[in-house]
Amino acid sequence: MIQVDKVNFEEEVLQAEGPVLVDFWSPNCEPCMALLPDIEALEKKYGDRIKFCKLNVVGNRRLAISQKVLGLPTICIYKNGEKAAGLTGEEASAVGIEAMVREHV
Repeated sequence: MIQVDKVNFEEEVLQAEGPVLVDFWSPNCEPCMALLPDIEALEKKYGDRIKFCKLNVVGNRRLAISQKVLGLPTICIYKNGEKAAGLTGEEASAVGIEAMVREHV
């Protein structure tokens, strides 16, 4: 998974060709840490069709807020520089994330 931040977010996510999944997370967020193995498994399954990135909101709060990320965990899919879908909080389950990925690949 590609680590993105305020320096490379535009290049890796907004200017990317094809769909990009971004995992907005924090090391202090237990649900975020619990989801990490599921997201890594999805990357192995779908990584040839969708780019997987993660953004640690610690140190990137303004970027997260600019993307309207107000709670964690938040998983978003971007297409053509625009947010196409997103799941936050309890919606962000392994099953829900995989369904969202399948819809956009």
